[in-house]
Amino acid sequence: MKKVAVIGATGFVGSHVVKELENRGYKVEAIARDASQVQQNEKITARSIDINNVAELAESLQGNDAVISTYNAGWTNPNLYNDFLTGSQNIEKAVEKSGVKRLLVVGGAGSLYTPDNIQIVDTPDFPEAYKAGATAARDYLNKIKENQTLDWTFFSPAIEMNQITAGTRTGKYRTSLETPVFDENGRSILSVEDVAVVLVDELEQNNHIRERFTAAY
Repeated sequence: MKKVAVIGATGFVGSHVVKELENRGYKVEAIARDASQVQQNEKITARSIDINNVAELAESLQGNDAVISTYNAGWTNPNLYNDFLTGSQNIEKAVEKSGVKRLLVVGGAGSLYTPDNIQIVDTPDFPEAYKAGATAARDYLNKIKENQTLDWTFFSPAIEMNQITAGTRTGKYRTSLETPVFDENGRSILSVEDVAVVLVDELEQNNHIRERFTAAY
């Protein structure tokens, strides 16, 4: 049985990833700032760790077969850009230091490209409230592309990956690399439950080693 560490395990995406892994028979190490909310059992263990403490995080990650990072510095955080970038890079350093080879990172849709070859975060109508986080995720994608040590994958969720579409696990989706996946109505939608499916499928299939991809219905 494989063991997978999930960073940000109590968050919107992370909690669903933990559940999907558990349902598929994995052992999970659930890591969060405050892991007291995690319901532990024979498959799930929880650890409260500051991800910026690289040494402690690296020690905790040892013995896992892979790491899935759903880290988010908080949408209302006034220092979101810097905190996300620093935190993501510290997670990457800790994974390297731990000896774990496989890292899956959940970023944002803002770095995907429009048909005009413009990244979504740079378009005029991009919501200002999400700009700092989306820009940080885009800039981190450019940084992790330089990593030749880890077998990393960067996942950009669908444009409409939010609580409105939550509650449905279909197990069905389509993927793309640099541009969003749109449905027949021109929308890019994926429930958070199916985001978890996508991530665990990628963990098992290794279709996107050292590249970014996205998915939607």
